Amino acid sequence: MSDVFDKCRNWKDYRIAKATGLYPYFRAIEASHGATEVEIEGKRVIMVGSNNYLGLSSDARVKEAAIKATEKFGTTSSGSRLLNGTLALHEELEARLAKFLNRESAIVISTGFQTNLALASILGRHDIVFSDRQNHASLVDGIRLSFATERKFRHNDMDHLEQLLSQADPDAGKIIVTDGVFSMEGDLCNLPRIVELAKHYNARVMTDDAHAMGVLGTLGRGTSEYFDLEKETDLVMGTFSKSFASLGGVLAGPFEVINYIRHKARSVIFSASMTPGSIAAALKALEIIEAEPERRARLLDIAEKMHNGFRAMGFDTGVSVTPVVPVHIGDQVKCFRFWRALHEAGVFANPVIPPAVEPGHALIRTSYMATHTDAQLDRVLDTFETIGRKLGVIPETRPTVYEPVQIARPGTRILSNRASDTWSAGSAGLLADKGGITLDQLSRMSSREVAGRFFDAVEQLTWRAANLQPDDLRKLSSAPWKLWEKRGEIPGILLEKGAHFFMRNGAHSDRN
Repeated sequence: MSDVFDKCRNWKDYRIAKATGLYPYFRAIEASHGATEVEIEGKRVIMVGSNNYLGLSSDARVKEAAIKATEKFGTTSSGSRLLNGTLALHEELEARLAKFLNRESAIVISTGFQTNLALASILGRHDIVFSDRQNHASLVDGIRLSFATERKFRHNDMDHLEQLLSQADPDAGKIIVTDGVFSMEGDLCNLPRIVELAKHYNARVMTDDAHAMGVLGTLGRGTSEYFDLEKETDLVMGTFSKSFASLGGVLAGPFEVINYIRHKARSVIFSASMTPGSIAAALKALEIIEAEPERRARLLDIAEKMHNGFRAMGFDTGVSVTPVVPVHIGDQVKCFRFWRALHEAGVFANPVIPPAVEPGHALIRTSYMATHTDAQLDRVLDTFETIGRKLGVIPETRPTVYEPVQIARPGTRILSNRASDTWSAGSAGLLADKGGITLDQLSRMSSREVAGRFFDAVEQLTWRAANLQPDDLRKLSSAPWKLWEKRGEIPGILLEKGAHFFMRNGAHSDRN
């Protein structure tokens, strides 16, 4: 008889990551020093893993606004917006955001994820949603919760989108839903072409501007402003957990639509409202966003510096043209090793693995704040270069030529770094990671006898580690140096080989 908990007990990826010291998640931050540096396990590290794009979470004005609102209204309303949870602050923020975004109306919802779930309230059985395959999980779930038919188009593939639109029932209600800035890769949606297709096939358009609002456009209004298509975009969504230094989300558009969502969306009427402190923080952040455009300019300067700094070393930052700067590693285990080395060197970044990215395309996701100093950024670049060479992700010498990245500044109207499709980073790691560094390669570097014993030891000990004896990997990696004197990277290679072996063969536990 099967048990619904079996999948939890037999979760092999978690066990091997913990056993090898490569588990990167749920790291507790103990203190913050101006947002750009934090303390973890008593160690101060540079934060390049936050979406606090404008650095406002530590701004004294934002914190003071949150404190005053909490003192006036308390910590929470303890109710939903529909009943006792609407404060005057909610209505003020909605009015200010509607004006800021050039929309008739806006509604604020407790979290960004819940904001996209509200999409389900306007989707009926006879409607069709056309969704980019790389859209955020909250959009994916919002569509799943509806009764509509979903049609996914390949990422930013406008020919595929048109094919799906042309095959759809012309009498059905249709909406095209897309991220404005894609959160993992940092490229933009092809909004100009999406708008053209929407007009031709009588479809509505919604953009998720979680990573664009406050960042893109002359005034920071997001993707539609950046492309000068505000009137052609029907609905725009944004979050407060990024540029707005708070928590919550906003959906803005025509009054009738927003009013319907206000009364029908389950994520609105069955959830407690945004707290007074969160609303006040978002209000003050909006005021600063409008008054201090130099923050956006600084952020985009930083994005350009980091993109081109990484690429000059031989790293591949993919298609991004925004402050989301992915450093492509390829192999999942090597990505975890890279993350751990960064953390040990004093840099906090985020490893991203499938299903957030395609298999074989694991990356280190970095993102930046307008308040990062040049000294901090230079240290991050130096640290990446040192680790990248050590792990074979970049060559020992810098490429003589690299393709610079043009950032999505106001007026540029670029979608992505197209050169990345054909440009080779010169990365030894990206090529090797299709199969990892092979044992055959190691055999050519050492005597046959030592190599043979090494191969046997790897197979035996990784199998035993898979059977819940993870200390064997550590024992082998700490073997007498005489055995490994020419193989300084063997401990790391063992971790990679052990993890790969585990993933191929699975765990075989006799505990039960």
